[in-house]
Amino acid sequence: MVYDVERQNRDWRRLQYEHEVGNNPLNYDSWTGYIRLEEDSAPAPANKHRIRELYARALANVPPLCKLLWKRYVDFWIDYARYEEFVAAGGDAVERTRQAYRQCLELIPHTKFSFAKAWLHAAQFEIRQLNLEGARKILGASIGCAPKAAIFDKYIEMELRLGNVDRCRKLYENYLDWSPRNSNNWVKYAELEKTLGEEERARGIFELAIGQPQLDKPGLLWKAYIDFERWEGEVERARQIYERLLDRTQHLKVWISYAKFEAQGHQSKDSLVAQGREEQCVCIQRCRGVFERAVKYLDKNNKLKVERLMLLKEWLIMETSFGDMGDVSLVKAKFPMNSMRRGRGLASPLPLRCSHQYLSRK
Repeated sequence: MVYDVERQNRDWRRLQYEHEVGNNPLNYDSWTGYIRLEEDSAPAPANKHRIRELYARALANVPPLCKLLWKRYVDFWIDYARYEEFVAAGGDAVERTRQAYRQCLELIPHTKFSFAKAWLHAAQFEIRQLNLEGARKILGASIGCAPKAAIFDKYIEMELRLGNVDRCRKLYENYLDWSPRNSNNWVKYAELEKTLGEEERARGIFELAIGQPQLDKPGLLWKAYIDFERWEGEVERARQIYERLLDRTQHLKVWISYAKFEAQGHQSKDSLVAQGREEQCVCIQRCRGVFERAVKYLDKNNKLKVERLMLLKEWLIMETSFGDMGDVSLVKAKFPMNSMRRGRGLASPLPLRCSHQYLSRK
């Protein structure tokens, strides 16, 4: 009796799904529900012909040129390929799966839009079959047809794991030709050369990068270059990079970063020992020199009064951190004379809630 009720319920749901996909063949939610119903109705080996029939019926309905519909369509192809590989299995599973991915990629109108996930799933399938050349062909075809960041990233990751450094270099070159504004990729390429002990190659990559007319995150790139030179123990090179950066921008953050760089000393991968007092004194003087230059620059621009105050607060904090070697009076003498109804102390990190008369002390 219970069995009859369950069977009647399944039959009724089949009719419902048939009605839904008949009215709208592109309703992939209904197709998915229909297939799940058949999967639950019998063990996989017994119903795989029925499920393949449903997949074939659904995939025969190629959608119009609408990216959203195509996204669902491609997802359905991937579901089918994974069904053949992991569920249906059998002696012909590999070839059926490969054919599914091939058909999917051939159908996508790549000149209009493409989908990285389709290429990646196809390549990952070949990797699982230990067919690395097949995976390379798929990823290479994707880059030639419809390059995307996810494709480059996966391809580079694969070759890096295999230890194919020259292939990685070539891929990074193609990647950066395609997207020269991407600061993060320049940094990753330079980091690769750094890990290989190719410091001159890494330096050359950084130089090419900062020479680009446009970058999405220039600050990230310049910082990485400075950190690289500092880690290599090339203090003067790092200092010159800061100077070159200041030729391009006099932003407050650059001045503060430069001053902190001078104050922190110059430890590298080969020198992680504590500084002596004499060396600390030299670093402090260099740090003050940067702050002095920054103040002079900001004094020339009356519109940067807030930035000047922020800089002085950073300098004051720095002098305090120097302990008995610091000189807070040196900084306090440069603070503006404030005429305020209510306010906070000089070193307060919070903004002053008052009117100011920015009259520098002499």
